[in-house]
Amino acid sequence: MGAEIVDGRGGRTEEELREIRYGFATDRLRATGHTASDQVETILYRLVTSGRATGIKPKREDGVVRPLLPLWRDETVAYCRAHGLAYRMDSTNRDTTRGLIRERILPLLREVHPAADQNLLRALEQRPTLQPALAELISSPVGSKRLDLGEGVQLVREYDRAWLERGPVALEGPVRWGDWRIESELAGLKVRGWRPGDRLAGRRKKIQDVFVDAKIPRSEREAWPLVVRGREVIAVPGIIEADGVHAVRISGDSALRSDYPNAIVGRADMRGAHDAIPEEGGTRGKHGFPGESEPKAKRNAD
Repeated sequence: MGAEIVDGRGGRTEEELREIRYGFATDRLRATGHTASDQVETILYRLVTSGRATGIKPKREDGVVRPLLPLWRDETVAYCRAHGLAYRMDSTNRDTTRGLIRERILPLLREVHPAADQNLLRALEQRPTLQPALAELISSPVGSKRLDLGEGVQLVREYDRAWLERGPVALEGPVRWGDWRIESELAGLKVRGWRPGDRLAGRRKKIQDVFVDAKIPRSEREAWPLVVRGREVIAVPGIIEADGVHAVRISGDSALRSDYPNAIVGRADMRGAHDAIPEEGGTRGKHGFPGESEPKAKRNAD
């Protein structure tokens, strides 16, 4: 590969050796031989010393890369042997904290579980905890719920479907909602998306029936703008007009009706999502820790 191997001897402490190692050829691409095995040792060290499961970065801020991080140390040794390549093991590691972890602690952890190394490596996977209100909303496909996520965005779930929706926008000056430009000089009006149960102002007809009569596909209804005053729907752009409200399609007839980025940020099929949310509860295993296969706490239905 044309790589140059440099001699990093001369330091006495780990810090001095590290400065020498990363001080070479700063004007060229540099790589180190850290493997997944080194990553596991680093994770365990930082977890014990700081309480945070962080690891070695694939690329340092100074440009040094670690291309062998996806491979285990045994794999790199086996490759070198198979291809007759000479390799070295750093004998100074035995006198370091890394050596203690490698020679004594990890072997004991493998006695607890043979996949200890792989499981420690999984600690780097980002698994943010859902907010209780969000977990509650998606934990059951029963009924309909709405959650304000802030900055004018709401998460809406209707039975086993969920989507993101922009919250009401005051109709003060022109409002862009997907492919629509909406204006009105009337006071107290807002623009928002469709909600189950919406009705036309002063009528008994539901907006859902308006969409059906206009042959608007169900998949497009959440993105369709409504002009409202309070809880009453005043106008449905392109379908139901109202005096004092002006709405025009600004992208032409060729635009896709389902493309409304200002109203719907995204949709997701939530079927089965409630099965993926772990909850505390159930019985304890024989070692005092909850087992992965133990029953979860009963969920509350809407």
